[in-house]
Amino acid sequence: MKSVFAAGAELAAYLKDHPETEWLDALMIDLCGNAFGKRLPVSQAGSVFGHGTPVCAAMQLVDVIGNTADPMGRGFSDGDPDGLARALPGRIAPVPWSGGKGAQVLCEMTGAADSEPFWYEPRNVLRGVLGRFQGLGLRPVAALELEFYLIDPARADGGAPLAPASPANGRRESRGQVLSLAKLDEFAPVLDAIRAAARDQGLPVTTMISEYGAGQFEINLLHRDDILAAADDAALLRRVVQGAARAAGLDATFMSKPFAGASGNGLHIHLSLLDATGANVLAAGHPDGDRMLGHAVAGLQATMHEAMAIFAPNLNVYRRFEPDAFTPVTRDWGVNNRSVAFRVPASPDGASRRIEHRVAGAEANPYLVTAAVLAGVLYGIENRLCATEPHGGNAGSELATDLPLTMWRALDAMRGATLLPAYLGADYLKIYAEVKEAEFQAFMSEISAREYEWYL
Repeated sequence: MKSVFAAGAELAAYLKDHPETEWLDALMIDLCGNAFGKRLPVSQAGSVFGHGTPVCAAMQLVDVIGNTADPMGRGFSDGDPDGLARALPGRIAPVPWSGGKGAQVLCEMTGAADSEPFWYEPRNVLRGVLGRFQGLGLRPVAALELEFYLIDPARADGGAPLAPASPANGRRESRGQVLSLAKLDEFAPVLDAIRAAARDQGLPVTTMISEYGAGQFEINLLHRDDILAAADDAALLRRVVQGAARAAGLDATFMSKPFAGASGNGLHIHLSLLDATGANVLAAGHPDGDRMLGHAVAGLQATMHEAMAIFAPNLNVYRRFEPDAFTPVTRDWGVNNRSVAFRVPASPDGASRRIEHRVAGAEANPYLVTAAVLAGVLYGIENRLCATEPHGGNAGSELATDLPLTMWRALDAMRGATLLPAYLGADYLKIYAEVKEAEFQAFMSEISAREYEWYL
């Protein structure tokens, strides 16, 4: 953590460059990947860069609508204590859709008494996994990419989303056009606003493409060898996309399957590994390249079922797992093959060879997804596992029966995990499962309109 003096200087420098700032959002990312925090007037913002500002500690353990189920006695049972939100170095940035009035800073939560990071903060879970790579002399490099839908702020009867109207011609979108430059031109006002907001916040956005669904797009982020920063980028990008879209008169959703019969939204992680010399140990020309690639893929295959509740954290995400939908439904891997779970993209010279992990839904927590992916890679390397033969055809024609492709089976797999506890921590898997089980039970407690339609 940067010293209080240096952090205070960072705030002072920011306010000197942005004298119109009136307030600061001190934000963190919860278990479900949602931003939460406090909005402070500038006159009180210094506390965030000093000893911290009090925030309810249990907010790191709320469900997707902000409710607490008192998991492992955290919440009601322990008196609902505060922690302290402290600014992370280099993460203060403007809020572009605030008209110049607002700033934000990404924070981490520490104990009010001992100043130690909370073990159940998702960012800290990822930090713990990263520490395991040091003993192997390896440094992971990752880039995350996110898919999302632009949608109409209005809703159809029953709350269903509506495809957006094209800013270019006013007609409502009826279908997507994958890799369409015309669609990028049509939606240029909002996409340009998203790109500009990302630039203002220092998020290294690279490629932007039109996807299969009506109003669906994908944004890629630059590869980083600072994995915490790479996950920060993805977490903050979701806020940027939604904020900039609202300012442009549209909404944006990272819901995995907002439209039945249309393509889903995914969170893909591109991962490579560097040795002490900076060489990519997965590269085709590296002496250990094929062996290390096989170990890494095998570990991802072995841990996939235990991590599904992290990759697919709510009921809707499982609607994404359909045959022939370019969504992984098996443990297969392959080279230049989008039907598999673990894709090795084409690398013309072999030096940039990497693994693309394609399993997670777009609304999954990027810290936890990255932690689970890295845990699988570690498990494969440490135990010198061998991957299956690469799949050369369509791996997505049938769902694998040994994968937990429903929420209840995924939570059972997490509860019975024997591999991931060594990397993510047994207590974290337990507390995560308790939060998600309570969320699922609350969801199922409401009688749906279809039940009345079918069974009344």
